[in-house]
Amino acid sequence: MPGHRVLVVEDDHGLRDVLARGLRQAGFEVTTVADGSTALRTARPGEVDGVVLDIGLPDADGRDVCVALRARGIDVPVLFLTARGALGDRLSGFASGGDDYLPKPFAFPELVARLTALLRRAVDQVTVVGDLELDPVSHALLCGDSRVALSPTEFRLLARLIGAPGAVVRRHELVTAGWPHGAIVSENTLDQYVSKLRRKLAEVGSDHGIEAARGVGFRLV
Repeated sequence: MPGHRVLVVEDDHGLRDVLARGLRQAGFEVTTVADGSTALRTARPGEVDGVVLDIGLPDADGRDVCVALRARGIDVPVLFLTARGALGDRLSGFASGGDDYLPKPFAFPELVARLTALLRRAVDQVTVVGDLELDPVSHALLCGDSRVALSPTEFRLLARLIGAPGAVVRRHELVTAGWPHGAIVSENTLDQYVSKLRRKLAEVGSDHGIEAARGVGFRLV
């Protein structure tokens, strides 16, 4: 997949279109629905990476929809959108299984930043693929009995690639994963880090490598 797959559940037609258009421009793959029942029919384990979920849906409370998603094995990050900003509402949102809470009206860049942070943490938890394992405590790459240390940036970049094995991860997605927001990262800098990761994969004797998709990004193969 070229980007994270996000399900947007929002009954306001205008806002739903704005969210879909903006998220697609930011590199996400977006599916939109207008109510909770359609969200439950659409979201399937392994087919969605994150959910942007309005609490005030026409057929259900978004918090109840979140509970139902969790019960069906959908354990991806859920970002609530709501016009209710009281502490009790926020706490009940977290209690229902939500991961973050964004009151309306909101600035779209903040939504992207919050969603990206949630997805990045979720990717960091996907630390095993094939013969590879990432240790988030010691920032190390393991393969069988072999082990090599990674810098924090190397760790985040490799975790992002491991989170989408075989798929091309675009350059801007890797930069977002590896460096703080606003950091100026040249293409040459990213290429140097990828070269370091290739050497470390070889050092631990992994069968995996990192392949370039010219002008687009990289994939773990």
